[in-house]
Amino acid sequence: MSVFVQEASMKTFEELESKVRSYSRSFPTVFEKSKGYKLWDVDGNEYIDFFAGAGTLNYGHNNDLMKKKLIEYIESDGITHSLDMGTIARKNFLETFNDVILKPRNLEYKVMFPGPTGTNTVESALKLARKVTGRDLVISFTNGFHGMTMGSLAVTGNASKRAGAGTPLTNAVAMPFDNYMDGIDSAAYIEKLLEDSSSGIDIPAAFIVETVQGEGGINAASFEWLRKIEAIAKRFDILLIIDDVQAGNGRTGTFFSFEKAGIDPDIVCLSKSIGGYGMPMAITLFKPEHDIWGAGEHNGTFRGNNMAFITATEAIKNFWANDEFEEEIQEKGEFISDKLADLIVKYPEIQGELRGRGMMKGIACGVDGVAEEVCKEAFKRGLIMETSGPSDEVAKLLPPLVISKDGLAKGIEIMDVSIQEVIRKRGLSA
Repeated sequence: MSVFVQEASMKTFEELESKVRSYSRSFPTVFEKSKGYKLWDVDGNEYIDFFAGAGTLNYGHNNDLMKKKLIEYIESDGITHSLDMGTIARKNFLETFNDVILKPRNLEYKVMFPGPTGTNTVESALKLARKVTGRDLVISFTNGFHGMTMGSLAVTGNASKRAGAGTPLTNAVAMPFDNYMDGIDSAAYIEKLLEDSSSGIDIPAAFIVETVQGEGGINAASFEWLRKIEAIAKRFDILLIIDDVQAGNGRTGTFFSFEKAGIDPDIVCLSKSIGGYGMPMAITLFKPEHDIWGAGEHNGTFRGNNMAFITATEAIKNFWANDEFEEEIQEKGEFISDKLADLIVKYPEIQGELRGRGMMKGIACGVDGVAEEVCKEAFKRGLIMETSGPSDEVAKLLPPLVISKDGLAKGIEIMDVSIQEVIRKRGLSA
């Protein structure tokens, strides 16, 4: 697409929509169609999707099985909106999620539908932790991102996101994430602060942590560090909240991102791909002993998206009934790692570092602005990907989990050419 045509096609958004929009700036075209791991714009240009709705489309665009079930449900006049009233769609999701996801992993959780987005599940988790413990403080971690509403922002690290609140963000304190400080065991540091009654840090209601920080730079916590944080939580009677909004639903290789660490969180936050088809949906999981809510104490008009229940149930049945999909994700994750490692060696000029786990990977670029420029060049060549990290220093890969190896290879080839072009324009040298 020519620059002139792109500018003309974006005119409506520029004139009528708020300046708050962001992704339409990064990907300045009008998309019309999508399938699997590809999108097409109004001019027929094809794009490989390494973005997947910021991790919402783990099963790809317009999955045939989910689409069929959804159309059947709508055509049969199935219940669309029901608040938290009982429906067949809700019943089937709860039973399927319990039988296919929770029981095989020996996890016993109550399921709560807090509202349709990631920040909704985080808000409910924070509220519940404070209600259970009677404490106000929550410990979050450097570079963490948990949402854009007030409670979620308070436990988010990004300064520009926090500034949007326009008011002080309270009852939260950030501690160093794993490997945040070279040579320092941050878990031991946190434990020392909690042991010392003069440290100025009160015993919190909860720790909230992403096992892999998506927006914060694809920083993956080691399993050992996660086990240490869990041990500290148990020692001081602190609830452990795992925010699996982006890292969950198979993104890191297992359905829950914490499985291989062998930890047992008190509360788990899920959204994004839990709806299967890109449908708005979020759930908060917590141990039965923490289910002390009064009826309606936390609610929301859209806490029961029946169409999302339909597609979510279908996704779980078709992708998680056995180990095949999980093994495929892990194999593709290794393929991505190998390919990105090759790029890092091939182009020392960008001072690249491989980050992430499973199919949640990225290259952190040590030269300012390079990652952002690589993503821009990639878009021109038919690849959609975004940056992450406090300085947008990571070229981030979140392809649909169903993408073929051929699709991955083609996308990474575009990355290769895009890196070459940035190096050429910049005049970088190793």
